[in-house]
Amino acid sequence: QVKLVESGGNSVQFGGSLRLSCVASGSIGTIFGMGWYRQAPGNEREMVATITRDGDTNYADSVKGRFTISRDNAKDTVYLQMNTLKPEDTAVYYCNADVKVSYRYGIENYWGQGTQVTVSS
Repeated sequence: QVKLVESGGNSVQFGGSLRLSCVASGSIGTIFGMGWYRQAPGNEREMVATITRDGDTNYADSVKGRFTISRDNAKDTVYLQMNTLKPEDTAVYYCNADVKVSYRYGIENYWGQGTQVTVSS
């Protein structure tokens, strides 16, 4: 099995910055796409940013120019640098990864448990 563990969530003021990290562990063969998603109370989970193994990125329009996703393949880790945070960024942020488990065929999708980000005005 594979486990994703996020960290870095916190409470910050408007305009502040945070850096989220997500480390994958377990029977990892290869990690393909990774991404960050978020869910605010009463809302559906939405994509924030994704990154391929080769480093190609995609961002939600609401975070373009403020958030940066990156990854370290050697450490099985994905990061989300969040700058100029706004109250509307308040949500639980989830890590997601497509993983080839070392002893199984096929690619499986995994989620982390989430980390809370709260931005006050």
